[in-house]
Amino acid sequence: MSTPVLKRSEFRHLERLRVRWAEIDAQQIVFNGHYLTYIDTAVGGYWRAMALPYAESMKTLDGDLFVRKATLEYLGSARYDDQLDVGIRRLKIGNTSMTLQAAVFRGDELLVLGELVYVFADAEKQVPKAVPQALRGTIDAFEAGEPMVTVKLGEWSQLGEDAHRIRHEVFVDEQKIPAELEWDAADDGCLHAVAYNRFGRALATGRLLEHVPGVAKVGRMAVIRSMRSGRIGREVLDALMKEGRSRGYTEVLLHAQLSAVNFYLRAGFVERGERFEEAGIGHVEMVRGV
Repeated sequence: MSTPVLKRSEFRHLERLRVRWAEIDAQQIVFNGHYLTYIDTAVGGYWRAMALPYAESMKTLDGDLFVRKATLEYLGSARYDDQLDVGIRRLKIGNTSMTLQAAVFRGDELLVLGELVYVFADAEKQVPKAVPQALRGTIDAFEAGEPMVTVKLGEWSQLGEDAHRIRHEVFVDEQKIPAELEWDAADDGCLHAVAYNRFGRALATGRLLEHVPGVAKVGRMAVIRSMRSGRIGREVLDALMKEGRSRGYTEVLLHAQLSAVNFYLRAGFVERGERFEEAGIGHVEMVRGV
């Protein structure tokens, strides 16, 4: 049987990885077993691209996915320091099973072709169950290029419960910011944005308020840990910027944590002024025209 000719463009999700020294063998090429790890890492990225926190989503679906079969076909060899793109796509979804295709590329060169067969089953008894329609529909929508999240805009009375949960998880629990520094009176009077996935789970939030006439301030941007490095935070920011433009603001500023500077640079913001600390965390002011 001839190997199908696949192109990077055939995969909606590509996970970028770099070969580490520990992954090469005595032949100075990637040891064959590591490709399964590469593919598994990319499958995690596939769920992230669909805005589905895996463990929580499986709990919501009252089941889990178990690998029934994994096959690999080796066409070429990756070497130390190669940058690889691992593509994942759905091949088919049956009654209780789902088949994903994986492809490891170096540039446009296909190195490894893989196929993973999963069975959806009861998480405890591991008895097969029908693939839930919600999961089937989300995967189909992703492969069709449809949006994976919806960003809602509203007041604290409408979105505050979900925004509060995300901010508490990110700022108070994770970053150890004192709770009394996280909440302020501005929440009641400003515009809030919350991004929801197709299961209705709130994943990210942010807010917009007037700084001075003509200038808005974006703040309290937070994305749950498992969904970072995707586009969800950018979709929240874009929604707030669009609303700021519609309200007549000509400039938007924000205080970016230093770890998030590159995120805002990619969104067109520039640094202004000296770096400083807020709540014990390094920040810098950044601005962008609307």
